[in-house]
Amino acid sequence: MSIGRRLKEERERLGFTQPAFAGLAETTKKSQIDYEKDATQPKAGYLAAIAEAGADVQYIVTGVHTNRALSGDEQELLALFRAATAEVQATIMAGLKGGVCLSSGAGRQNQRGDDDQRSA
Repeated sequence: MSIGRRLKEERERLGFTQPAFAGLAETTKKSQIDYEKDATQPKAGYLAAIAEAGADVQYIVTGVHTNRALSGDEQELLALFRAATAEVQATIMAGLKGGVCLSSGAGRQNQRGDDDQRSA
């Protein structure tokens, strides 16, 4: 997918018309159309302005979404994970891969429930 197509996708995701999106960056509707048709490439000032409105500029340019696409809980989880020690990260990964619930003994409770079902 091209930069222009991703730009249009982001504009539509944010609910802007072409003139309104162009206005965010103090450019014209024609420039916006040209960007979306890949006739010209947007400049850094334009990209900075639309980023302020919530556009995922990394996605527009590279096709890879930034963390903004994550929910608040996902962003917090990622920040906490990155700040954790390697040992804590390994425990978290093991828990997620194994489906183990590590809070309040719930994992043990679930395990007992599974054992009870197998013996029934």
